[in-house]
Amino acid sequence: MESKKPSVIDADGALDYGSGEVGSIIYIDPAKEAACRKKFDKYVVPVSVIFLVLSTLDRNNLGNARVFGFDEDLGLHGGQFGNINTLSSVCTIIFEVPWVLAVKRWGANKSIGTAFVLWSACTLGTAFIHTYSQAIVVRMLLNAAEAGLAQAFAYLFTTIYPRELAGKRIMTTNLAQCISGAFGGLFAYAVQTMGSRNGLAAWRWLFIIEFLITIFICGIGWIFLPTSPETAWFLNEEEKETMRLKKQRDYMIRGDDKFEWKWVKLALTDPFVYLIGIAFFTSSVAINGFGVFLPTIIAGLGYASLKVNYMTIPVYVVGATSLVIQVYYSDKIKRRGVFIVGCCVPVAVGYLICVGTPNAGAGYAGMFILVLGLYPISTLAVTWVATNLSPDSKRAFGMPFAYSIANVSNVVSSQLYPSQQGPRYIQGNAVSAGLTVVAGFLYGACWVLLRRRNAKKAKLIAEGATTNGLEGDMSLESMYIL
Repeated sequence: MESKKPSVIDADGALDYGSGEVGSIIYIDPAKEAACRKKFDKYVVPVSVIFLVLSTLDRNNLGNARVFGFDEDLGLHGGQFGNINTLSSVCTIIFEVPWVLAVKRWGANKSIGTAFVLWSACTLGTAFIHTYSQAIVVRMLLNAAEAGLAQAFAYLFTTIYPRELAGKRIMTTNLAQCISGAFGGLFAYAVQTMGSRNGLAAWRWLFIIEFLITIFICGIGWIFLPTSPETAWFLNEEEKETMRLKKQRDYMIRGDDKFEWKWVKLALTDPFVYLIGIAFFTSSVAINGFGVFLPTIIAGLGYASLKVNYMTIPVYVVGATSLVIQVYYSDKIKRRGVFIVGCCVPVAVGYLICVGTPNAGAGYAGMFILVLGLYPISTLAVTWVATNLSPDSKRAFGMPFAYSIANVSNVVSSQLYPSQQGPRYIQGNAVSAGLTVVAGFLYGACWVLLRRRNAKKAKLIAEGATTNGLEGDMSLESMYIL
């Protein structure tokens, strides 16, 4: 291995540790590094999709259970079902940061594996609840167990892939949402046709079957999760050495293995973390509302429940296609902000169409427009914060903390779409459109903030400075991806 010292700043004013644009680095054969990435693409990325699809189904099928008599069997009335969802969302907000810190401390295999066992047990437990209080406890525990799953995989990917390649892997979160959204209803409908068996209602069988599928498939997937990228079992000794050298080369963005609490303080005092968290909150209301409104729009066309599930699939396919294309080009040109702000436009337009006309066909068309920007926003926002915070200790806290701010939207959305305002949900859709516009300006402010930081660093470097007295991503050794 040899060292080289390339140019300090590229044509875009950005520095990339993985490409050797800052200082002396350890040289690694690009072909060997690419071969390691291919193995992680083969063994880890598909596992992330499977885990996220099944966890999303386990979490979201409570809504399908209502169709099968969940409320009646438990004696729920008034706003009690909404209370279950609200309290569960609070657990999601609280436990996101601890789970990602657990991945930093104990590795993906142990931390994500523990989460998998806990949420699977809670899924099975849901099948045997009989009271309102039992429902609250079990679903709060399930959300607590699943809280950091998406962020844990996002963090894991930032320790494996260069910053300009991480987005394509982090998007598995939203691909999982598309898959579960497209086919979750069909799966629930198939279970519903079973009816009551062995004294158990159909909604109870829904969770029993989900548990069996999850414990089998995710149990196999668990085997493939590495404790760390440098010790992955599917790498040979030469590849493990390549990943160890990569970690040394990327020291400025990875930092020490030992977690240092000073990085929590630096994350909590970084305006970017709060600004992107609030921006993500305003755009996430639209995502949550979409899940509520899409089936209602299609049902308003007069189709039976099975047809409704069929007709959601093309919308999710368009959303997934848009997601893949935009994340691919965002990684390719190393730009986040312009894509995120641009995606806010079709989301706002789609919701405004639904507000402006009672025509169900127009509303359905509006969903196709809306979904063009819906999923890329959240994927690119997570990628933006995940690849700009460094070292690992700051990222492990700051990324899920920003996401926790965003997840307050779950509580807000549950109040924006009360059933009595259906089928058009004018208030909820108008608020979602308005907040999406606000999100566009806030994401633009994130871009301005990072651009100014880069400009200040570039000026100091041009003047011959070797330090600005700051650490991590705030130091001169790091430039932000815009």
